[in-house]
Amino acid sequence: MPTHLKSIIERCRAEGLRRTKALEELIHTLLEGDRPMTLSELAQSPRLTNQCDKATVFRLLQRLADKGILRRLGLHERAAYFALLIPGQHKDYLICTECGSIEHISAPCPVHELEKEIQFTSGYKNLYHELEFFGTCPKCAV
Repeated sequence: MPTHLKSIIERCRAEGLRRTKALEELIHTLLEGDRPMTLSELAQSPRLTNQCDKATVFRLLQRLADKGILRRLGLHERAAYFALLIPGQHKDYLICTECGSIEHISAPCPVHELEKEIQFTSGYKNLYHELEFFGTCPKCAV
């Protein structure tokens, strides 16, 4: 079992979630993806299409989001995208306000140092941030 999959499954169990084949396949699918995925994309993925229905995938996503194991991204009026939160890995995103597409920003995050300072001065523990930039993607700008 790949390291990230194993550690995420362990986090799920620590949070009281049952280890099921559907949960394991959902996490595996998100890990394999190169970008956040929608509920429809996940439910239609090869690993999940014969494993469970869309409602089950939705319930699993909700539980994982409630436990802080994954992050829900996107514009509220558009389809939500889901991405795993992996300790030690941080990703920021660009979100198109026209089509709702989401892509990872491959630039250093300018907020890490500020986050450390805020944690130090405020006394908060386990501080984290989520950074999303909104605009019109090149395809929609034409």
